[in-house]
Amino acid sequence: MARIVRTNRELEVPRVDAALRAVGHELTLLPDGVSEEELAHAVREAELLLMCYTAITSRVIASAPLLKGIVKYGVGIDAIDIEAARVRGIPVVNVPEYAEETVAEGTMALMLALAKKLKPIQRAMDDKGWIWPAAQWLGIDLAGKTLGLVGIGRIGAKVARMAGSGFRMRVLAFDPHADAARFTEAGAPRRTELRALLAESDFVSVHCVLNAETRGLIGERELAAMKRSAFLVNVSRGAIVDEAALVRALQECRIAGAALDVYLQEPLARAEHSLSALYAMDNVILSPHLTFFTQEAMARLEAETLERCLEVLEGRPVTVKSRDPRLRTQTRGVRFVD
Repeated sequence: MARIVRTNRELEVPRVDAALRAVGHELTLLPDGVSEEELAHAVREAELLLMCYTAITSRVIASAPLLKGIVKYGVGIDAIDIEAARVRGIPVVNVPEYAEETVAEGTMALMLALAKKLKPIQRAMDDKGWIWPAAQWLGIDLAGKTLGLVGIGRIGAKVARMAGSGFRMRVLAFDPHADAARFTEAGAPRRTELRALLAESDFVSVHCVLNAETRGLIGERELAAMKRSAFLVNVSRGAIVDEAALVRALQECRIAGAALDVYLQEPLARAEHSLSALYAMDNVILSPHLTFFTQEAMARLEAETLERCLEVLEGRPVTVKSRDPRLRTQTRGVRFVD
């Protein structure tokens, strides 16, 4: 029997929980927002730590002398002190492939909602029961518009395919870490300057990972480079966008609108949150970090999460599928697959 701690119990993964308990492991579920001190206490005898959003700091890792592995049941690893785990020889692994198509579809849904003014139209229908064609409801087509992708990784490439082949958009991309073949395969001509991409785009969609280089990547000057008629979509990580600068740009009508699924501070709130003002804006779509959340994607997530957990608990090398260099620097207890 192993002791296992899983954070972010609000995100339900019942098949993972049931399977671990069925073979006799002791599983402790902790809520979102658990403090560092509480988490450090909870992992003192843990052999496996599962996390989604909760920060796994060096202090937490140091508090777990028996820890054999950290499994992120999701993609982003920015909340984990990977260096502290690497020094201890504790494998860190994520599940990078489970929702690529899913999040790409979610991106297209958000773009369509902005283009077709679905938020104000639905509000008007709820209030009045019916509305007639008028200038305030006039939407735009995606066909013929330019989509600028910030990041051309797994999800960005799938958005490029859907937008280009499916909606006949002109797709461009910026990604300083992708080779020329990546842009060609995605059908998205390369732009080497971010602001040049932003200036050309009618829609800008963020698909890069969060790291020291990309934190605050879309800031005041980048938003100023966008067209006043352009929309920003972010389904990656909230910290990639300077949220205060975005609020100002929206309040001053310097861009046409935005759709957000991720935020620097989650959960979002209607009051006493830095983004609370966005709730009242008809040109802003707010999604509660759920573009990944479909039946099919969650089935894939649970199946692969359980596989990684069993590798850790059985002492086998843990399979790392991510190409993120932060995970690829690990040298103990892992095996890499492409």
